[in-house]
Amino acid sequence: MPIVAIAPSVLRRVTFGIVAVAMFGLTLTAEAAPPAAFEDTLLDHMVGHWTMTGTLVGKPFAHTVDVQWILGHHFLQIHEVDRHTPPQYEAMPTIGYDDVTKRYVAHWLDVFGGRYSETLGYGVRTGNEIRFDFQYPDGPFHTVFRWEPDKNDWRWLMSQKNAKGQIRPFADMTLKRS
Repeated sequence: MPIVAIAPSVLRRVTFGIVAVAMFGLTLTAEAAPPAAFEDTLLDHMVGHWTMTGTLVGKPFAHTVDVQWILGHHFLQIHEVDRHTPPQYEAMPTIGYDDVTKRYVAHWLDVFGGRYSETLGYGVRTGNEIRFDFQYPDGPFHTVFRWEPDKNDWRWLMSQKNAKGQIRPFADMTLKRS
């Protein structure tokens, strides 16, 4: 085999390129590492199996709710299903926390499809409750998750702005362990 002579300047450029690619790969690996798990003592109370009852648009209803931490304890997943056979309503809200903006983030997926799931809700905790605001295409919607430790229950309150600009109740629900 013939020996090929490589100019020193070419050798420096190739060496620099190899080192740069290696360092870039290490940077991507370091940046891709997930942050520490999302620890939230308030939301920890929501984990488990629940029976949800209350009023929805003024009418009584009952749903089953299962809640668990998912994705390395970075999100709380709520699985809500009505008691009809087959179910007429099912939702999978997922709650996380943004360490940069210092607020909760909720992504509400349900049977109403992509149009309404494109909107994120942003929440702030005050004491034993988190208030989420969703800016849906047809107007603002508010959801409050309130932990009631004396009862070991959750209360979910939902309201929306009507066409006249008034905030009106949408749902008042209580979750009891089942």
